[in-house]
Amino acid sequence: MNMEMDFTFSTILLIFSIFLILKLQNARKKNLPPSPPSLPIIGHLHLLKSPIHQTFKSLSSKYGPIMYLKFGISQVIIVSSASVAEQCFTKNDIIFANRPKSLVSKHLGYNHTTIGFSPYGDHWRNLRRISSIQIFSTFSLNNSSTIRTEEVQFVAKKLFMDYKGGIAQKVNLRVLFDKLIYDVLTLMVAGKRWTEPWTHDMFGPTMIMNICDYISVLQWVGFQGLERNLVELKKRRDKFLQGLIDECRNSKADDRKTIIHTLLSLQRAQPECYTDDIIKGVIMVIFTAGTHTSAITMEWAMSLLLNHPEVMKKARLEIDSVTGAEQRQLTESDILKLPYLRCIIKETLRLFPAGPLLVPHFSTQDCTIEGYHIPKGTILLVNAWEIQRDSKTWEERNKFKPERFEGMEGGIEGCAFIPFGIGRRACPGSGLAMRLIGLVLGLFIQCFDWERVGNELVSLEENCGLMLSKLEPLVALYKPRESMATLFSQHFS
Repeated sequence: MNMEMDFTFSTILLIFSIFLILKLQNARKKNLPPSPPSLPIIGHLHLLKSPIHQTFKSLSSKYGPIMYLKFGISQVIIVSSASVAEQCFTKNDIIFANRPKSLVSKHLGYNHTTIGFSPYGDHWRNLRRISSIQIFSTFSLNNSSTIRTEEVQFVAKKLFMDYKGGIAQKVNLRVLFDKLIYDVLTLMVAGKRWTEPWTHDMFGPTMIMNICDYISVLQWVGFQGLERNLVELKKRRDKFLQGLIDECRNSKADDRKTIIHTLLSLQRAQPECYTDDIIKGVIMVIFTAGTHTSAITMEWAMSLLLNHPEVMKKARLEIDSVTGAEQRQLTESDILKLPYLRCIIKETLRLFPAGPLLVPHFSTQDCTIEGYHIPKGTILLVNAWEIQRDSKTWEERNKFKPERFEGMEGGIEGCAFIPFGIGRRACPGSGLAMRLIGLVLGLFIQCFDWERVGNELVSLEENCGLMLSKLEPLVALYKPRESMATLFSQHFS
C-alpha cells in the first residue's frame, strides 16, 4: 500500500515538474522579442526579399525596433534603432563579441581564425593588436601615406594624359575606382600593383552565411554546390596570397616596408603564433573588407556630388584654400585640414553604408535587451541603413546634407552613426578608409571639372546584393581644370 502511495506521489510530482518546466519555458518563450508568423523548418526565411535591409525596415515598422526571427535552425534578432543597438554594444558588448560560425568562415576564414571570423578570445585579441599597432595605427598609416598619395596622383595623371582636349570626356568611375583601390592596397601589402585579371571573382563580396548554414541537411546533400564552390575559391585565394608571401620572403625588404614584410618579421620572432595561414588570413581581410567597401563609397560620393554641384563647388573652394597658394596637388596629409570634405564622406556613409547590416554578431550567453529575453546562441543583425535614416535622429533624413556633420569631429555619441560598426568588433581599418576615400575624392575634385552625362540626375537606385552598391555603374564627364592642366603639363611633360 505504501509502495502504491509512493508511486502515485512520485508520478504526480513528475507530472507537476514537467508541467512547471513547460510553463517556465513557455513563459520565457513569450518574453522573446516580437516575431512574424513562421513556417515549419524554414522559419522566416521565406520573408527575405532583396534588398534585405529594406525588407527588415518594413518588418520593423510593424513589429518594432527589435524582432526575433528563425532562419532554419538559427535564432536571429534584428535591431533597427540606435537605442536598442546601444544596449547590445555597451553592457552586452562582450556577450555579442563573437561571430556565428559558417561554411564561409570555415573555408574562406582559415577555419575561423581571421580577425573577422575568429571567436572572441586570446587569438582574436592578438590579431586585433597586430591590426591596431602594426597595420592601422596612425604611425603606420603615416609611414605608408606616400604610397597612397603617389598612386592616386598617378591615376589623376593618367586621366589627364587620356584626355583628348576640347569637350568633356566620359569615364567609367566604377571601373576606375575598383582598379585604383586594388592597386593601392596591393602596393601596401606586397609592394606592387594588382596584376590578377579577376578581382571581383577572387575577393568579391561573399555571403557570410548561406542557406546551408541555416538548414544543415542542405549541406549534407551538397545543395547547389555551395560548399564545393567555397572550397575552390579558397584554393585560388590561398595560392594567390601564398605567392605574395613567398615573393616578399624571397625579396630584400627596402625602405618602404610592406605589410607582409612586417608580418614576416613577427613570424621570425614567434613562428608558432604567426604561421603562413595566419598571415594569409590578415592579408585576405584587407582585400575583402577594404577594397569593395571603399570603391563603393567613392562611387556613391561622386554620384551625390554630381547631383549636388553646389556641394562639389564648396569642397573645391576648401581644397583650393589649402593647396592654391602653393599650386600643388593634394596629398594625404592635407585631409585633416579639409573638414567639409570629411563631412561629405560621412554623409555618404550615412545614406549608403557599404555594409547595410554590418557583420553578424553572436551571443555567447543569455541576456536581456529592451526588456526581452535573448537566448544564448542568437545571431544579431543591426540594420545600420535604417538607423542612419531614422527621422528621430536625422532631420531631412533622406537628403544629402554634409553640413549636418559640421562641428562633429569628435564623432557622434551612441549608435546613430555606425557605418564601420561599433564596440570590440568595429572595423579596425576605418582610419585608412577615411584617408583613402578623402584623398581620391579630394584629388578628383581639385584636378578636374565633373559633369553628369545628360541632364537627368544620376540614378541612386541600389543593387540588391550583399553590399550596398549602385545598380548602374557611374559614368561621368570630366575635363582638367585650367589651373591644374598647367600644373600637370609642368610635372609630366
